[in-house]
Parts: sequence; structure tokens; C-alpha cells
Amino acid sequence: MVLLHVLFEHAAGYALFAVKEVEEIGMLLPQVEASVLNLGKFNSMVSLAAFFPFKSAQAALENMNAISEGVVHADLKLFLETNLPLTGKKKAVLGVSDSKIGAALQEEFSLSIQTGGVVNEVTRGIRIHFHSLVKGLTALAASKAQLGLGHSYSRAKVKFNVNRADNMIIQSIALLDQLDKDINTFSMRVREWYGYHFPELIKIVSENSMYCRLAQLIGNRKELSEESLESLEEVVMDGAKAQAILEASRSSMGMDISPIDLINIERFSNRVVSLAAYRLELQEYLRSKMSQVAPNLAALIGDVVGARLISHAGSLTNLAKYPASTVQILGAEKALFRALKTRGNTPKYGLIFHSTFIGRAAAKNKGRISRYLANKCTIASRIDCFSEIPTSVFGDKLRDQVEERLSFYESGEVPRKNVDVMKEAVKEATDVAAEIKRKLEKKEKKRKKREKKLLELESNGGTNDDKEVENGEADATVVKKKKRAAEEMEIQAEEPVNNENGAETPAKKKKKRKSEAVEAVETETIADNGSEVIETPSKKKKKKVNVESVDTEPAEEIPLTPGTEKKKKKKNC
Repeated sequence: MVLLHVLFEHAAGYALFAVKEVEEIGMLLPQVEASVLNLGKFNSMVSLAAFFPFKSAQAALENMNAISEGVVHADLKLFLETNLPLTGKKKAVLGVSDSKIGAALQEEFSLSIQTGGVVNEVTRGIRIHFHSLVKGLTALAASKAQLGLGHSYSRAKVKFNVNRADNMIIQSIALLDQLDKDINTFSMRVREWYGYHFPELIKIVSENSMYCRLAQLIGNRKELSEESLESLEEVVMDGAKAQAILEASRSSMGMDISPIDLINIERFSNRVVSLAAYRLELQEYLRSKMSQVAPNLAALIGDVVGARLISHAGSLTNLAKYPASTVQILGAEKALFRALKTRGNTPKYGLIFHSTFIGRAAAKNKGRISRYLANKCTIASRIDCFSEIPTSVFGDKLRDQVEERLSFYESGEVPRKNVDVMKEAVKEATDVAAEIKRKLEKKEKKRKKREKKLLELESNGGTNDDKEVENGEADATVVKKKKRAAEEMEIQAEEPVNNENGAETPAKKKKKRKSEAVEAVETETIADNGSEVIETPSKKKKKKVNVESVDTEPAEEIPLTPGTEKKKKKKNC
């Protein structure tokens, strides 16, 4: 007799249900499908054997991730080991809804797993009546647990993007294609609109962006003269063409145009020119992203074609999973199914037709080179997807191999063996990877050093600020005294010398003694403050000094006291 247990994974926890009369349920499957919706009838078929609630939302998320990846979590293993009757007379069968987790459980416990048929119908009934089958669980609590787990699972999937940044490439190439269409449409509109005024310009200039720039530059063709020939040459990059435009404007058959219409044409052509400039910037951005995400594929087949392949596959990982035969006709699905339906010839190439290799090959060799190129694209995409450090070494080597194959088809020159080329590529790639690692380590060390210095500066910031304030005050006092000394020197230079023979008046002697006393006091105060000490000569030495030297050398510091100011005023009077 078979004893069937059904495992049900819910946001609230794991549940194990025992199914009664499995053989009868299997025979009467249509009646079971009808009775699943009725709780009374369903209770007679299924009973709850065990329930294991999750401890937290984080634990629920971990178990959910494990189940989605087909891995048996430790909680699930413990739950089944405890509650599932693995030994006994009755043969235990575990029913699961997902075949991936079923295979993992079969490998882990070595028991028979059942999926589909009866299990699907029983699981459907459990999903509907789960809150009624488990005691203490309400429908509101179950829905809240499902909502919370759904949100956290989605957030984790958005954060952990295994496709790296290839979604940016997908958006960029889609926008690039859209911009090409829009620029062509808008340029035709400018041609039609400005063609009423200057129809001859369409034949002279065929490029769309150049035509829009010329429409913006010329404006009213009647105002075009020899002076504007140089600016025309800058836009057209051809002197003969610029001269032809100037001559055509003089004998044009176009109608006159009002200033308001001309302003609108100029504004619209300005928009088209700015769109064309943005397209160039976007192409550069796409090139940089491809060099980061898929450098080997970009080196082999080009940035735009490689980005289109990634976009069509959905991600770089999906492209890496495709076989070479799928990559070869990727983008030609309509032609493939039409050929299968009409039993005609299947397409030889899809998006890879835009690469330069297929265009350079002869007509009879196009299919062969496209097959070979698709093979190399598959190798390059797998290396880009699963390598840790992105380098373009393998892409360059694969490109050389395609070039050699092309020359082999044309001239019969035997190409190198794939093993030899890959050995060279592996050697170069290891050297490049080591160099990149060394640079990254160097950058990391510099960053850590910078952070350490910043932390030290922040910690020492308070003490340094106090010291700077003290030093600033001391410097301010020294500067003030120097200014005073300079002012005194100017005043003494202006004063007339009374005695030509060098004899000093008694007023001057008194003044000199006072200044010496003041200087001695100032030097003492400066020495106390910790600044520079200016030595003053003693009185005895000053008496021995000649009078002429005293008159010629000005005093170093004479402070402006009220008494000295009065004496100076009297002298001047």
C-alpha cells in the first residue's frame, strides 16, 4: 500500500499533508477536480500531518531562494527528516509541485517523488483552503505573509542582478535604433520644409545632419554672400561644394519665405542637429558599457552588433546559454518559420549579417563564414559572462581566427589550430588579469591611506584649531607693533634737523630717554609672550655713540603717547 504525503511551501512555513485513498483518487480524477473547491469533501481526502512556521521574514526569504534555485535548505531537510515516515511497512511517496526541488529531494533522501496528476489537484486544493487546514492561521495573516515575502523576494532579485549591467546595454541599443529612425524622419521633414525656399540645396547636400546644419546656418538664401563662404566650408568640409551652394542661392527657383516661418525652420533644424549630437554621445556611452560588460564580444563582432545580440537574447547570460546554431539565425525567426512552413531553404544568418566579415566573404562562402562566426560569438559571450576580470584578449584572438578563416576561403592559406591560439590567449589573459589586479590593489591601498589621513585630521582638528588661534593672536600683535614703528620712522623723517653740527637740544634728549624706557618695557612684554626678543642697547653704550649716528639712524619703536604728540606740535609751530 502506498502512503502519499504532499509537501506544500507557503510564505508562513512548510506544511506536510497526508493523502487518504490515493488509488481511488487517481482513478476518479474528474470527480476529485470537482470536489476540490468544497472544503468538507476536501477534508475527507487530505489531513495535516505537520507544519513548520518560519521564524522570521529573513528565514522565509532564504528558504524561498533555495526552493527557486532547486536547493534543499537545512530547515526543509530537518522538517522532512522529523515528520516524514521514511521507514515502515507502507511505502512512503512524497508529492511535490516543482520537479526541480523534487529531483533535489530524491537525491538527498533516496525516496520516490511524485509530480503531476493527483499531486497537482491536491496542491490546488491545499492552496485554496490552506488557512482553514492550519489551526491558528487566518486568511488575512496568510495574505500578509505572502505579500511581504513577495516584496522582499522581488527586491532581492532586483539587487542581485546576475546579468551585471547588460540591461543598460539593452536600453541603450534600443534608444540608438529609435534615435536613428527619428533623426531620419525629422531630417526629411526639414528637407521638405526648407525645400520650398531653397530646393537646389537638396541635390547638392545629401547627408541629413549636414543639411540641417546648413539650413540653420543659411536661413534666408538672399542674405548669403561671399563673406559666408568660409562658414559654409566649415560645415560642408569641401570648398567646391560651398561655392556651388553660393551660386545656387543666387539663381534659386525657390519661393520667398517670411521671417516667422524661417525662425520655425531654424528652431526645428536646431533640434535635429542636437539629436544627432546626442546620438554620437550615446554611441560612445554604448562603446564604454560594452567594453566593461562584454569586451570579447565587442572586440570580435563590434559594439553595435554585439549589443543587438545581447538585446535580442534578453541578457548576456541567455546569449551565453544559446548554442552556436541559434546565435547564427538570431533575429531571422520569421524567415526560419516561413521556411519550415513552406519547406524552403532556411536562413543562413540573422543579426550577425551586419558584421563586416559576412559582407567581405564571397557569395558561396557567406553561409560557411556565418556559421564559423556564430561559433566564435558563442565562445566570446560565454567567456564574458563567466569570467571574473573582463579583458578583450580572447576577443582579439577570436577575431584573428575569423580573419584567417576568411583568407583560407579566398586563397587557401591554412589557418592556425584553435588549440595553439587558445594557449596564447590564456597566457596573455593571465598576464593582463595580473596587471589589472595589481592596479586595483594599488588603488585600494591609496583609498585606504586617504581615508586614514582624513580620520587623523578629523581627530586632531580641535587641538590644531586652538593652536592656530593662539599663533594668530601672537602674529597680530607683532604686525601691529611693526606698523607703529613704520609710522614713527615716517614722522621722524619729516622732522627738520635743528643742529647741523650734531648737537642735540635738551627737548630731544628728554624725548630720547623716554623712548628708550618705553622700548625696554616693550621688549620685556614681548619676551613674556614668547615672541621674538629685540635687544635694546644700554644707556652707557648710547652715550659713547656719536651724535651724528644717532641723528641719522631712526629709533626702532617710539609709541605715540599724548605727551610726545604735544611736544611735536609745539616744535612744528
